[in-house]
Amino acid sequence: MRVFLGFDDTDTIDADRGTGKLSRWFGYELPEEVRLWAVVRQQLLVHEDIPYTSHNSSACVVMDAPDGYPSDRIIDRAVRHLQAHYLEGSDPGICMACEGDPGLSELMNFGISCTRRVVSQKDALQATSCGHIHLSGHGGTNDGIIGAAAAVGLTASGWAGRFIEFGRLREFPDPVTVSELEQKQIRVMSLEKNANQPSPEDRVMTHGWLRPRLIGGYPVVMVKHIQEGVWEIVSGRSHKKKSEE
Repeated sequence: MRVFLGFDDTDTIDADRGTGKLSRWFGYELPEEVRLWAVVRQQLLVHEDIPYTSHNSSACVVMDAPDGYPSDRIIDRAVRHLQAHYLEGSDPGICMACEGDPGLSELMNFGISCTRRVVSQKDALQATSCGHIHLSGHGGTNDGIIGAAAAVGLTASGWAGRFIEFGRLREFPDPVTVSELEQKQIRVMSLEKNANQPSPEDRVMTHGWLRPRLIGGYPVVMVKHIQEGVWEIVSGRSHKKKSEE
């Protein structure tokens, strides 16, 4: 079964790490029976009425576990991981849901709402009140439950977010061929109006920043045509500290 675990608001403005990095670290602490699929960053609404550290983003760890695997084993590890790595002064929270949970539909709607308007802890609690969804705060104001819940809902929808961990995502060469990406289950999609689709032997210029988007449940690299046989990623890269993710 697929399991979604959201983290949010674990750092402070001068931190040497962010929620993305903390979420990626959890991949090294999974139970032996559980396999990491990916870590996905979610961008939420930036608004003057929303307290956030730098970009108001959260992250979701996506795992595959045996059917019927006790979810409390993952939750217990996640809580210990959070307590070991979050920074004083932050407002951390976690959320966890399993694929097929009857409450996921409402949580997906909540995630979309978090990209459009200001929401509250009450809204997050309401959105996770159905099914068997875990939501808990672990310090400060506990506002992190909002972003953690949103991260799970948006990622479970399969149509939002940016991969910050997926296999050996950070070890691909630059440039990388289309076939190399596709062999690792990363799809390549042209955004050009009149260009042909990239061929397997074509090269993709990543500029050292390969972060596929979550589209239709898959990691997808969007590219634009540069010259014959050469493409360039359309990254939407933000100016953020390297240490954050």
